[in-house]
Amino acid sequence: MSKKCDLCGRSATKGASRSHSKIKTLQRQGINLQSKVIDGIKAKICTSCLRTMAKPKRIKTKRTADTPFVEKVVKPKVRKPKAKKKIVKK
Repeated sequence: MSKKCDLCGRSATKGASRSHSKIKTLQRQGINLQSKVIDGIKAKICTSCLRTMAKPKRIKTKRTADTPFVEKVVKPKVRKPKAKKKIVKK
């Protein structure tokens, strides 16, 4: 199973550790995946997607001369994870 976010598709990146003599050793930097159940589907989601899902949706209202700027807070909609493709053998 690959270490990939089911919502955004983000995966591991390459990084380098440098020694005192500046020798570069390539390393694989994995992302922080959490397995969560969303709408009855178990999915691996990165923590940045989890934080985005937890934020309330903000909608700006139009300003008029007599009312100051106001933000409305709306409950966030939960994004469903991408469905995995099934392989059919003939």
